[in-house]
Amino acid sequence: MINLSAGLSPSTLDAVESLERRVVAADGGRLKLEWNALRHRSGKDVEDVLWWEGERLLGFLGIYSHGAPTIELAGMVDPGARRRGIGAALLDAGLDLCRQREHDSILLVVPRSSVAGRSLAERRDGRLSHSEHALQLLGEPVEAAADPSVTLRTALPADEAAIRELMRLGFGWEPPESAGPDPSTLVVEQGGRPIGTARLLREGDRAGVYGFVVHPDHRGRGIGRDVLHRMCRTALADGATAVHLEVATDNDRALNLYTSLGFRPVITEDYYALPGWSSRVPPASG
Repeated sequence: MINLSAGLSPSTLDAVESLERRVVAADGGRLKLEWNALRHRSGKDVEDVLWWEGERLLGFLGIYSHGAPTIELAGMVDPGARRRGIGAALLDAGLDLCRQREHDSILLVVPRSSVAGRSLAERRDGRLSHSEHALQLLGEPVEAAADPSVTLRTALPADEAAIRELMRLGFGWEPPESAGPDPSTLVVEQGGRPIGTARLLREGDRAGVYGFVVHPDHRGRGIGRDVLHRMCRTALADGATAVHLEVATDNDRALNLYTSLGFRPVITEDYYALPGWSSRVPPASG
């Protein structure tokens, strides 16, 4: 039945991975499970909801914030255990937990091909917020011209203010102030000045590119193509078998850039904005 987890043991991670394989084998595409986050849960807060029957995991829901004011929920149910209310129970439990956390909004990630997922989101008064294509690169990227004046390096604590400003310009929000940037954060420089940033994160035998942004004043010069090509080559040389990223479905410019380097769509995911409470628990008054 329902289990609320603060941190995931190695055996539980194995069970989640096994469930993911069964779901992808049945449905195709991929699931947005954020494996790096799952493997590095703090253990302080409940961030995952699981449905067990005996020793078999039949349902999972992860809660993710990434330091942003928006909480994302993403989960799955065993193909052989659907139509039993497991998905609804997981979501309601997750929404109850979200009520206890500070946030501006809650988004449920639903593969566009999942009719049951869309129906569940709508039954919880979800409204479509935006959609993203999940893309994947298998093998070497298409060649790109390299600009010797552009460099790519690991971010330092002194870069935090510049990174926050780049994130504000690129995504409309700034990450919270911290003791320093994530070790996976990179800084793009030209002439010694930061003009872009991204996170290149190794996730098992895969690598993910996140938060990739080039300053608006430097776009249209081939810098994004050059930098992404370098990141892909670095990830593959480091042993990754694939590189993945997401792009908004209405961002044709970025989509064209990524596909021109060899990325191919895997699935389209819809993000539904949900009220901050479950259907079983009324919102707090006052």
